[in-house]
Amino acid sequence: MHHDSIAVVDFGGQYAHLIATKVRRIGVLAEIRQPEDPIEAFAGYRGIILSGSPALSSHGEDSEYTKALYELDMPILGLCFGHQEIAKHYGGEVIHGGREWGHADLHLTRPDHPLFKGLDAVEQVWMSHFDSVAGVGEDFEEFGYTTSKDGSPDHRLAAIGSDVHRRYGFQFHAEVDDTIHGDRMFANFVLDICGCEPTWSMEAFIAEEREKVRRLVGDDSVFLLASGGVDSTVAAVILRDALGPDRVNLLHVDNGLMRKDESKKVVALFRRLGLGDHLHFIDASDDFLGALEGMTDPEEKRHAIGQTFVDVFNREAERLEIQDHLLGQGTIYPDTVETGGTRRADTIKTHHNRVAVIEEMIAEGKVVEPLAELYKVEVREVGEELGIAHEALWRHPFPGPGLGVRCLCSDGTPDTEGFDRLVPETAAAATKFGLEPLVLPIRSVGVKADVRAYEHPVLLSGEADWDTLLRAGSSITQQVLGINRCIWNLGPEHHDTAHPVEGYMTRDRLDLLREADDMVMEGLRSYDLYDEIWQCPTVLVPLALGDAEPGELVVLRPIFSKRAMTATPVRLPDPLLDDLRASILGLPGVTGLALDITSKPPGTIEWE
Repeated sequence: MHHDSIAVVDFGGQYAHLIATKVRRIGVLAEIRQPEDPIEAFAGYRGIILSGSPALSSHGEDSEYTKALYELDMPILGLCFGHQEIAKHYGGEVIHGGREWGHADLHLTRPDHPLFKGLDAVEQVWMSHFDSVAGVGEDFEEFGYTTSKDGSPDHRLAAIGSDVHRRYGFQFHAEVDDTIHGDRMFANFVLDICGCEPTWSMEAFIAEEREKVRRLVGDDSVFLLASGGVDSTVAAVILRDALGPDRVNLLHVDNGLMRKDESKKVVALFRRLGLGDHLHFIDASDDFLGALEGMTDPEEKRHAIGQTFVDVFNREAERLEIQDHLLGQGTIYPDTVETGGTRRADTIKTHHNRVAVIEEMIAEGKVVEPLAELYKVEVREVGEELGIAHEALWRHPFPGPGLGVRCLCSDGTPDTEGFDRLVPETAAAATKFGLEPLVLPIRSVGVKADVRAYEHPVLLSGEADWDTLLRAGSSITQQVLGINRCIWNLGPEHHDTAHPVEGYMTRDRLDLLREADDMVMEGLRSYDLYDEIWQCPTVLVPLALGDAEPGELVVLRPIFSKRAMTATPVRLPDPLLDDLRASILGLPGVTGLALDITSKPPGTIEWE
């Protein structure tokens, strides 16, 4: 069947495939194109959407692309970098300035335009950029401006357009769920302005994915690394349905980085799903802890975990005499884009399923990934279409490297680079909200304007309501360069100093983290919050506050998200926080407890 289609030009932004996903959810086929594709590749589309990018339009970065697409007689919508490129091409001005990330209010100056049909005069949108459009060319006009939640100056020309050229631009990211009515904006563009008919469906995706698996695998079989999470479970069922159960072997690896009793629960889950006949289990915790011994750098840890997975896979495949099988993985799109898996994407953090040896196997056609184009919410939708039980689909997401990215490591050396500037600037930003800040002498991974930000967290102490805390966190991370994360002190007192302590990836530290994590999960269940909160990582940080003896800081990270590309911190009820204070601070070696109040961006969901 022929489908009307939209081309999404991927400039390497974090959300390019999310744009395609949003269009497909309208019922219209969307296909990813590369900026250097020949102009002939765009024939047959009803419209084009230009994605964001880690490049700076103001500096002329990533300017070598097929600009002949602007000559095509079809509507084009640009987002962030794409918005800036459209403005420039038609005589406008782009400057390096006005950086912002987080929620903003879009004030429509053309609420009557078809692009905004069905929207309010003021809409919540999501910003993440360093460059801004400062002027537009002939035939263009301002469709809207934004005001930020922290009282920063108005951001003019946040939405622009020209009906003469049929070119439109949004500085904000309409594709992320934090832009409340972004779906409606896309529908207006795709259905009304481009004139597409909605004939695409998830059922069509499943049928096409099964056929792709059959073509790729041929007469071979697949050996799937099955963590028991949502992604690997749905991938296992698609592979089973496409190839038959006798051609799909599952390997569950206990890497020593699992949650409390996790492997036992995973094996039971696959048996309940009828996937137990070809399920193999191996305790490889010694392999992983040996590979991680003495490491502190987050990227080195991720690479070591990914390489060890492959080594264990190869060893077990040889032992089971199935070494000729293709490797199956439950990779989803955020794993690829955050690893810099597209030509222009910046590496935010390397996922274990995207280390070099895996990339080599992919190039050789030895890897099968039926979910690689999807986000978590789409994976769950596929699982529901396949009839997988609710309990398997709605478990909290758990990263492939497991607690390996939630157990931070340090050699005990404080990282205070730039503190002469960071400390007073942070103090000035936090004081406005009645909070006392402590810039921590460690770093965590974040993302700002599609670029990796390995920067310092700030511990905030003091009494404040939830809205004030969120505004404070947003204000500090926007105003102070070098800060990408804010956490709120749940301990009994404010501390003026903090110092890292020596701590590596050991069984004792992982066991401590497992206990704290289990307390958090049980707490969420006891307060009927488990299904409401998308994910709640518990992070172990080798950091002593004040004059405390060497110990650990535990950070709770409850967030709401749908696709993992953006995330919003979730408020936990005071009685639950009181329970967690009593239980976690009572664990041996734990000297501090904090709540992560950072959105994504600028803080990634995981700390590493």
